[in-house]
Amino acid sequence: MKPPKPLTRQEVREVDRVAIEQYDMPGVVLMENAGRGVAQHVIEALGGHIEGRRVTIVCGGGNNGGDGFVIARHLYNAGAEVAILLATDAKQLKGDAGINYRIARAMNLPMMPCQTEEQVQHAVTPLMRSDCIVDALLGTGFAGQVRPPLRDLIEGINTVALHGIKVVAVDIPSGLDCDTGQPGGIAIRASLTVTFVAPKVGLLADAATGYVGHIAVVDIGVPRELVPRE
Repeated sequence: MKPPKPLTRQEVREVDRVAIEQYDMPGVVLMENAGRGVAQHVIEALGGHIEGRRVTIVCGGGNNGGDGFVIARHLYNAGAEVAILLATDAKQLKGDAGINYRIARAMNLPMMPCQTEEQVQHAVTPLMRSDCIVDALLGTGFAGQVRPPLRDLIEGINTVALHGIKVVAVDIPSGLDCDTGQPGGIAIRASLTVTFVAPKVGLLADAATGYVGHIAVVDIGVPRELVPRE
């Protein structure tokens, strides 16, 4: 079978829409598959030994953040010491992301608010203590410029990554445009990007060099006939 064709933002949305509306695939199932796939790649990035390793998952307010809650749950179940930095108001979490947030809360996974400049400053400590940071802030829907305090948080993650801490981006490094690969003023510099269904056009653009690291593609279970091929 030919490899999947790199997808634009609109093509990604269409694949999701058809899988959910025409194939009756619940979005929360797709999110579960995505998060579990990323968790496995995180375990592999840490040498296959996750028990006792410290992983900080930085979650935003959309489905990318929802993926992050799933990742945190699977890594915790595998024995990792997880911490979630919540870069959004929990009251704003809706739909599938809200479901997975509530599961993470019910499991008493450690969560630290990270929505103000002061809270971002306090986040440096857990970030520095991490063996791996998972970027689940902004997904393929992002366009424009990253603004404070999210900009400060991304800058903080990039700074601590200079100390050799692995950074795994969920679907696309936060701050990169899915179609152009251009950073919105700033973007996560990942050592590994785990993207879903197919590579995104922007990940392969020259502008994205230095941000995406190694690219891994995870199958989240959408019917293969929905995925354009080379």
